[in-house]
Amino acid sequence: MKNNLDNWFEEQRNCFDIAEPADDHEARFLAKLKATPVNQNSVRKLNWRKPLAAAAAVLIVFFVGYSTYHPSVIADLAAVSPEMAKTQDFFTKAIEEELYNINEARTPETQKLVNDALKQLKVLENDYSKLTKDLTESGEDKRVIYAMISNFQARINLLTSVLEEIESIKNTDYENQLL
Repeated sequence: MKNNLDNWFEEQRNCFDIAEPADDHEARFLAKLKATPVNQNSVRKLNWRKPLAAAAAVLIVFFVGYSTYHPSVIADLAAVSPEMAKTQDFFTKAIEEELYNINEARTPETQKLVNDALKQLKVLENDYSKLTKDLTESGEDKRVIYAMISNFQARINLLTSVLEEIESIKNTDYENQLL
């Protein structure tokens, strides 16, 4: 390989431009540089009208869009009354505690059960989101409030039954190990 490269360089030696520039090369270059006229118009004034107009248009569109957009505040149980806020806090904490207990009790044998329960819980949470929208639209309709509370209860019941089922599976496994 090295031999091939050496041979190639020897063959191509005459093709390379290895000559030194003439002694007066720099002087001729500087003379040509001085002879070219400097264009005074090369520095242009900045035209601020177009960017300023574009910025103004963006601001107008932003303010018009913002003034016409009235986001609907989605209410939950806490927005109905202080008692409902306490109820929501109670249910939320109970659900978090049950989820924690289920995750602590999770084993490879109960993994499928837990995953199924989490899917069902997600469905109930989506239903609750729909109920919060309904509550906003209905103006604190009692039926929607009761449905929201029932949703919380259904979530807790689901998690409790899953935890009981996990305990039952663990007890069955333990009993089978003893036999």
